[in-house]
Amino acid sequence: MSKFVWRVPEPLSSIDVVLDDHATTRLRQHGNPQGHRLLLSHGNGLAIDFYYPFWSLLERDFELFVYDLRNHGWNELGQEEDHHMFSLVSDVDIILDTIDDQYGVKPVVGVYHSISALIALLFSSSLLSVSKERLSRGFDGLILFDPPIHRPGASREEFDAAVEKTARQIRNKSSRFDSLEQYLELLDFFPTFSRFVPGAKELMAATLLKESEGQDGYVLRCPPPYEARIGEYMRAYAEQTDLNELPCPTRIVGADPLLPFSYLPTVDLSDMLCVDFDFIPEATHYMQVEKPRVCADYVYDFLKIQY
Repeated sequence: MSKFVWRVPEPLSSIDVVLDDHATTRLRQHGNPQGHRLLLSHGNGLAIDFYYPFWSLLERDFELFVYDLRNHGWNELGQEEDHHMFSLVSDVDIILDTIDDQYGVKPVVGVYHSISALIALLFSSSLLSVSKERLSRGFDGLILFDPPIHRPGASREEFDAAVEKTARQIRNKSSRFDSLEQYLELLDFFPTFSRFVPGAKELMAATLLKESEGQDGYVLRCPPPYEARIGEYMRAYAEQTDLNELPCPTRIVGADPLLPFSYLPTVDLSDMLCVDFDFIPEATHYMQVEKPRVCADYVYDFLKIQY
């Protein structure tokens, strides 16, 4: 167990954003309000505070808005039938519109990981606009870390098998723990989490678990059925993004394709001239808590080019 402790600071301000009749999300403002505006979220089953080793490196220079996906993190648990990809895509529109309304209009760059990166791509495609009228201006740029996408025309077998395996594992995993120490012992058992920076495992436990109501012990903030539901939906949407027609400058950063993948296979986009793509050597899907400085440098470089 690491002696280093990550402490997420109190926000400069926060707003509870109403997403629909059954869901809200706590939108928090951190960092430097005079800097370029970034909007950040997280992967399936995780929480944005788990990524603090990464976004702490952005606080000095950027205005940061962070939020948990519905039914994740600090948000109240809503109805499972409302927990699907289209609702998550629609949520982005409402959150962007709320930021402009409450904090004034200025360019906003989305910084997303994993499932939230796929959500941002779907939001930037025609998926939302053909189903409902948009509220927001959209993004002025996107930095996407290891989005779970699949290129049309390529073999789907490995990707589909990985999606099915991941969903089964999620549904079968424990959701209740006697103590934080028990959860940490479980993390130590899996090599997937061995590359984390010091203190990140403890931060993972603190941000993904909450005290169980009416019983001793802890439960996952995002229940496995909710997490697995998104994983199962994801396969249907993984090919729905057209990287040739992205409406804003976009950089995609992948995990090391030579490492055993810890979530889904990283899609190599290096031969696509329309995509600003790179990957981080010796980094897995959890790159932002493995190599937070390298990931932050990608954000700084992207902003220098765009602004």
